[in-house]
Amino acid sequence: MTDSDKSDITRRRVLALGGAAAGAAMGLGISSCSSDSAARTSGSPAHGVFGTDVCVLNSSVTEGSYYLDGALFRQDITDGKKGVPLTVRLTVRDRTGSCAPLGDAAVEIWHCDAGGHYSGYPTAGPGGTTPGPAVGSTATSGAADRTYLRGYRTTGDDGTVEFTTIFPGWYPPRAPHIHVKVHTGGTSTDRTYQGGKVNWTGQLFFDDRYGDEVYRKSPYTEHTGPRTRLAEDPVYAGGGARDGLMAVTGDADQGFTGTLTVAVDPGEEGRGADTGGAESLPPGGTPSGSPSVGSPSGPSPTGTPTGTPTGTPTGTPTVMPGDTPTPPPDSAASASATATP
Repeated sequence: MTDSDKSDITRRRVLALGGAAAGAAMGLGISSCSSDSAARTSGSPAHGVFGTDVCVLNSSVTEGSYYLDGALFRQDITDGKKGVPLTVRLTVRDRTGSCAPLGDAAVEIWHCDAGGHYSGYPTAGPGGTTPGPAVGSTATSGAADRTYLRGYRTTGDDGTVEFTTIFPGWYPPRAPHIHVKVHTGGTSTDRTYQGGKVNWTGQLFFDDRYGDEVYRKSPYTEHTGPRTRLAEDPVYAGGGARDGLMAVTGDADQGFTGTLTVAVDPGEEGRGADTGGAESLPPGGTPSGSPSVGSPSGPSPTGTPTGTPTGTPTGTPTVMPGDTPTPPPDSAASASATATP
């Protein structure tokens, strides 16, 4: 084998050639559970997707602009939202040891509806032409607008968790995706999950061909405009399963199943990488569902206030060198900045 041949062996190929042992031989920081055969793939060979049994060392990415605390504990997260059925099946493994299945881990997912809207953010426009946040919505579960297409479940002894949802819509500059977090060490309280630590923050992606099929169907057809392809997505790093590309089976008529195996370190805190604003809010400004801030908004005042305050003696106050002028009573409040979600 020549030096150039050796340099061509990527992390994905190492996993296929023998998993952790081959990785160790090449000096690569990779863990693997088992990968004797390549299972179903969701993309072209260029995406480097291997079997769903591979215990990949997944990349952490931004949690995005649409995270909300308090997701409900449930398998079906649709809340009546219409769309092509999607089953999300994730297997979580402990990469600190032998890649054994990690039981009792809390897996949390959230994504936009068929029109590109997120629950809790009704004024964040998804770009293009859309009928509004009510697209594909029905009042079936009585859930609040802050809960649809959000939820969490805990893994079983086999490390697997499954959600019933719909294929996500789109908004620029993002390709279709699902956000995900893996938590450990917390407790289930009042139908949600509290405490513990976030071990991994990631995003799940689909090969473009599935979106091409889905977006020809109602209610997705109500949202029109230029759609971002996977290769142009600012978050997806192009590493196949390692970067969240799911193996997908099914069709747009009967529904899809997307699967992925992820490896986490239960002792590690990993709240997500900073992508430098790649997951910015879509056109429409700050959503009304974002947390409010008590301080008044507006730009900070510049220069010296002009005019004569009412009730104050006229004339220019004398300020001696070394003294600090007293600002108007409301200047501190006026200078406070508006928080960004």
